[in-house]
Formats: sequence, structure tokens, C-alpha cells
Amino acid sequence: MTSRQVRQPSPEHPIDIGPAGRRVTVKVGGNVIAQTDDALELREAKYPPVLYIPREHVRMESLERSAHTTYCPFKGDANYYSVPALGDRGRNGVWTYEAPYEAVAAIREHLAFYPDRVEIDS
Repeated sequence: MTSRQVRQPSPEHPIDIGPAGRRVTVKVGGNVIAQTDDALELREAKYPPVLYIPREHVRMESLERSAHTTYCPFKGDANYYSVPALGDRGRNGVWTYEAPYEAVAAIREHLAFYPDRVEIDS
């Protein structure tokens, strides 16, 4: 059994998390499935910024828990949800770090949506 590598943000791979500072609305087919003024924006290295929405501001009944998981050495294990209203396109379209590493603990209890699968207004 091999252990997973755990990495810390650094000047070579910075991760910054802060308030998005704007209202964020997520829609599927014109229906609002998430809306918040409390989104977090995670900026990681050279990747595009990612908006994380507090779980309590997401209509969880619009999502379906998936068995899919991935691992990030900076954030930990990611769990996924699908958006059934989107059919195959919605499969694993939402992710969350339920027990993120301490360096990114702020994203606990938040969800992120793939912006190419849903409409995100911010």
C-alpha cells in the first residue's frame, strides 16, 4: 500500500481563499439550484479561480451523490455529486472536500460546480 502525498501551498504553488465579494447564482435550465452572497473564491497556482458555495445555500435535492472520488495532494479527497437534470452532462458536475487539509479548511461544507456544465452568474 502506498501513502498519498500531502503537499502544502507554497510560493511555487500558491493557494489563496477569500470571499468572492459578490452574489453567486447557479442555474440549471433556468432553475436556480444555488445562490449566495457568501461564496469563497479559491485561487490556486495558474488554474482559473474556483467559486465554492456554502452547502446550506445549495438546493441539495437538485443533486445526487456520486460514488466518484478524486484526490488532490493540496486539498485532500474530493467527493462528487451529479446534476440529474443535465443527464449525462451533469454526471460528477459538482465536487466538495468534506474533510479538506488544514491549509484549505475554509472550503469545508462548500461545493463547487463545473462552470462548463451549469450557468454561473456572479
